[in-house]
Amino acid sequence: MLDRAYATLEVKSFNGDLREIEGIATTPCADRGGDIVECDGAAFTLPIPLLWQHGQSDPIGEVYDAQVTPTGIHIKARFGHVDEPGALRDRLDYAWQTVKSRLVRGLSIGFQPLDMVPLKKGFHIKRWQWVELSAVTIPANRQATITNIKSAALGRDFDPPGASGSLPRSPMQTYSEQITAHETSRAAAVASMTDLMAAADNDHVTLTPEQTKAYDESAARVKAIDAHITRLKELDALNAASAAPVPATPNPRTPVVQVKANVPKGTAFVRLACAQMVCHGNKFEAAQYAQRWNDSTPEVALALKAAVAPGTTTDATWAAPLVNRVIADDFLELLRPATIVGRIPGLRQVPFNCKVPSQTAGGTYGWVGESKPKPVTSLAFSSETLDITKVAGIIVLTEELVRLSNPSAEQLARNDMIAGIAQFLDGQFVNPAVAAVAGVNPASITNGAATAAATTNPLADIMGLINHFATYNIPVDGLVFILSPANALALSFRSNLDGSPQFPGIGINGGSYRGLTFLTSNTVTTNVIALQPQYVLFADDGGVTIDASREASLQMDSAPASPADATTVYVSLWQTNNVGLRAERFINWKRIGVNSVKYLTATAWPSPTGETFTATVSSSRGKKDE
Repeated sequence: MLDRAYATLEVKSFNGDLREIEGIATTPCADRGGDIVECDGAAFTLPIPLLWQHGQSDPIGEVYDAQVTPTGIHIKARFGHVDEPGALRDRLDYAWQTVKSRLVRGLSIGFQPLDMVPLKKGFHIKRWQWVELSAVTIPANRQATITNIKSAALGRDFDPPGASGSLPRSPMQTYSEQITAHETSRAAAVASMTDLMAAADNDHVTLTPEQTKAYDESAARVKAIDAHITRLKELDALNAASAAPVPATPNPRTPVVQVKANVPKGTAFVRLACAQMVCHGNKFEAAQYAQRWNDSTPEVALALKAAVAPGTTTDATWAAPLVNRVIADDFLELLRPATIVGRIPGLRQVPFNCKVPSQTAGGTYGWVGESKPKPVTSLAFSSETLDITKVAGIIVLTEELVRLSNPSAEQLARNDMIAGIAQFLDGQFVNPAVAAVAGVNPASITNGAATAAATTNPLADIMGLINHFATYNIPVDGLVFILSPANALALSFRSNLDGSPQFPGIGINGGSYRGLTFLTSNTVTTNVIALQPQYVLFADDGGVTIDASREASLQMDSAPASPADATTVYVSLWQTNNVGLRAERFINWKRIGVNSVKYLTATAWPSPTGETFTATVSSSRGKKDE
């Protein structure tokens, strides 16, 4: 797995015959991702392949000279050239003309890290193997700008400010951005000082003269950076104080560019899992792998750079990196509307493993005459607790499929996870046969609930369900009905004598009718369920955890044997070149009281026949014309 860091392309000359360029491959300054690459830590052998936009199948030349300096690695490279017409010459000519016309100004190193330490943001890469250099359009280093062009083919010289050899600061960099970059460089210097002292302490010796010189140089660098940061903060404050209180207008030299990726919901979540699988769980390599998606889902690479794993409410430390939570929510935002529990408004959400008090009996009250004793009453209470239960599954994909980054592969995994979890949760939530198993799963909300046989009169059936709640003093405001799409469609077809809809607002996807909510699900089949959401406790951790393995051996069975016996067959993922993806979601629910849910059985509400429907409409139109 290769890592890529972007730095300055300082083109010092173009030779129209030899197609040569000079530039700076990388600098020790922090890039946009917070990574610092030490120039003197590079290990390389010339020539180094020169690629186009990091495409391994698109070589365009070679780097034949590289000089490592404290300010950067200066390179000389030549572009390839062929005389024979064909696709190769077209590609090389295109790359050369694009660079020569300054449409592409950046360089990017492809490398493998050998020694690195994490920083507050990014990594401090001390030693690395340099394997390729690429010409890129948008470098991460803000100093990526052409400072000198001399070419007879251009017919003129181009000498922008800063061409003396120093790297000018991009006008897009604000004071806050400069401060952040210097703070990252300061952290790297302090880390070097700490490493030197730790090595001496481990050997119980003092610093050698070389180590002392390196320590003093880092200390001086820290002192200089601190002073410079102080000046930047003062200048920033002075500019803010002198700014006129008028609406800000864009500076023509500092354009603001905002890019919003138009990718389907859940894409970042799936890409996070795929990057971890491809890189065998190595988070640093996975972060570099995920940079290929920075134009659409940059949060994936940022999440993988986190020093700790994403947490959930069941984590002992109750902590989760923010970006990982955003990715999990990105997936859940798509998952929840696909499930019944995600669409029921008003469910009483409670934490896991916490007692929730509930009242089981009320007091006695009555009229009291003058000078008469007042009744003494008592209440009855109980408590409910939702234990931690989880839904889990394993998806096995081939390594070839995982490595694909095209939308079709991502869409396949994404749709399967969403559809599978949604269908399972729906069935478990409404199936009357699902009973509670301690420590494993909750009972469905209909398990043990009151029932009634459906009739051919939908209005009477619905009113019967409503009267059930009124009889047991359960609020009817906010009642939710769950039914099949077929029964919902039958309601939408029914008309009054004047041709108006009998159930306006209800369609095949449900809807609302006289303040009541109707939800549809294919898992309900012939039942029509009515419930009061306030009487259903619901606990949801709000996150999905993903684990990946290439070395595990699995029972390739949707109902694996537990415990395994001599007949159990295991399949090695490593041997078959597969990857196992395990997804878990912590969720639980519980109905309060047997009467808070009631459902109709064998419901098959008829809809008017086509002839009756047509006649009704025709009659209605005739009366309207009169």
